[in-house]
Amino acid sequence: MDKPPVYYYTLPEHAAGKYYFPPYITLAHLFHAPDNWGIQPRMLNSYQFQYVVDGYAEYEIEGRTIITRKGDLIYHMPMQLHEVRTSPGEPYICISILFHFGESAYPVEELIGEDRYLGNFAGHNIEKLLSQLIAHYHQPGLTHHTSCQGLLMQLFGELSRCKQERETTTEGQHKIKTKMVLIRNHIANHYDREIRHKELEQLSGLSRNYIIVKFRKAFGMTPFEYLTRVRIERAKELAVQTNMSIGEIARSIGYSDVHTFGRMFKNNMGVSLSQFCSSLVTD
Repeated sequence: MDKPPVYYYTLPEHAAGKYYFPPYITLAHLFHAPDNWGIQPRMLNSYQFQYVVDGYAEYEIEGRTIITRKGDLIYHMPMQLHEVRTSPGEPYICISILFHFGESAYPVEELIGEDRYLGNFAGHNIEKLLSQLIAHYHQPGLTHHTSCQGLLMQLFGELSRCKQERETTTEGQHKIKTKMVLIRNHIANHYDREIRHKELEQLSGLSRNYIIVKFRKAFGMTPFEYLTRVRIERAKELAVQTNMSIGEIARSIGYSDVHTFGRMFKNNMGVSLSQFCSSLVTD
């Protein structure tokens, strides 16, 4: 009996080099640094994203010192000399993600730039993607593994979009962005109470619809999606750092009903608050 024919697919010449293998994530965790913690100069074979959830640290990459605080995201390439220093008495909590693309090159710098400091993304959709990636990474199964890869690629897409926006921002756009930051900070400081659109209009001098459009463009979400994000992050902090019950946490971030809070958290994070806390237990 003749063997069935074997077919090979070859990319057309014009498409060569346009497709890349997905990243392989070797580590993704939320790290609570002990007092006066640090990393001596070293080089890794992987790329690394380091996102500051809370606190302060100095991150040095090939002789350049980058002061990082809450919301800051940095990265380094494989085989780049780097070290980390914290200060006595200063907390440092970070999301750390290590990944590589095997033996195939990937145009990381083309996408997100050569500057190892990528920006401050407190409350941005990028922060949400990082948190979701951590939650999926600590769950077993191929579905969660694939979700992690997808979230990392979404992260690259968001960072690339932010890079392009920075390169094309005009003076007028910068003023609008400043007002959006004002609104963002106001929400972050008053997340534990009801906030209405009228309040944001009076604060910024802009109309409701204009605020929604520009805030989404600046941060990847609407003001009230951001409010939800702030509440989620605060709930996670309280769950990890205190002995408060879920009901107490819900009330402290502006929810009178614990069931409404529970549904909101799971809809946004994909897991319940208790499941999320369990996933953070590492050696």
